[in-house]
Amino acid sequence: MKWSRELRTARRGLRTALKAASAITTANVRTAVSWPPAPVTHSDGLVQIPDFGSNPGNLAMFVYLPPALASHSPLIVLLHGCGQTASTFAADTGWITLADRLGIPLLLPEQSGENNRGRCFNWFQPLHVKRDFGEGQSIREMVTTAIERFGCDARRVFMAGLSAGGAMTAALLAAYPDVFAAGAVVAGLPVGSASSTTEALSRMAQAGPARSRDEWAEQVRKAAPIGYAGGWPRVSIWQGSSDDVVDPGNARLLADQWSALQGLEVGATTIVAKGKTRTIWGPAEQPEVELWMLPDLPHRWPDGAMDHVAGFWGLRMA
Repeated sequence: MKWSRELRTARRGLRTALKAASAITTANVRTAVSWPPAPVTHSDGLVQIPDFGSNPGNLAMFVYLPPALASHSPLIVLLHGCGQTASTFAADTGWITLADRLGIPLLLPEQSGENNRGRCFNWFQPLHVKRDFGEGQSIREMVTTAIERFGCDARRVFMAGLSAGGAMTAALLAAYPDVFAAGAVVAGLPVGSASSTTEALSRMAQAGPARSRDEWAEQVRKAAPIGYAGGWPRVSIWQGSSDDVVDPGNARLLADQWSALQGLEVGATTIVAKGKTRTIWGPAEQPEVELWMLPDLPHRWPDGAMDHVAGFWGLRMA
């Protein structure tokens, strides 16, 4: 039996909503929390830094320091997906190996079950992604602390995230374009696609709402500082066509959003291997936006993607 397109969409949307509903819950913006002053080293090699600012989003700050820290190094911020911890995300995706190889510290914000039962970053809550508020402000304070304590180059701060962490990455690239040089979004959603739990579930099931490229770009401009006239972060976007949690159409909207923001209309597509496609906007040697569509990838981080992302960001051996 062949299902109609409408019925397939409805079945897929229901299945996605049921999966996502167990993870996404409404969150509250918290007031400042008082932390003890001493960093704590954990058995997984991560160091928890409790005294990093007012922390209105009530997040935990972890860092990973490679054995040989490069002088005036970049800083990489990693946002885990729902149900993950900072340490497992960094290790399982290969970022700790890359940090050791390049001598670059990793900043690893971690969500709590108190904020969100599924331990998802609250990318869909306006007061957590608005500049100088909530979880976004907590992450900004972590960046400031890491730059000061580890002597990082403030001009080379990069962010990557998966799923809810990917959607939060896109939101923070928009809200803090003066902080982040570039980012990578895996299985995420475009900026401004949802502003409530209900909308988040809907957009995970079916990409939207219907907007023009320029209208999507305007969502980023609205999130940026008032009167911002600087450059925009470069963005690497990754999406599996076999993802049954986040509709792959979100990746295409995300690419439209950021390429329109950069004033780029047409992307050049190449088939890499086994159906994998890469579309770039801007100069081939340093594109402003790239979109990777991977045919067999489910809802997870692509194997080996961190090496390509590091290259896209222009990171080199220490």
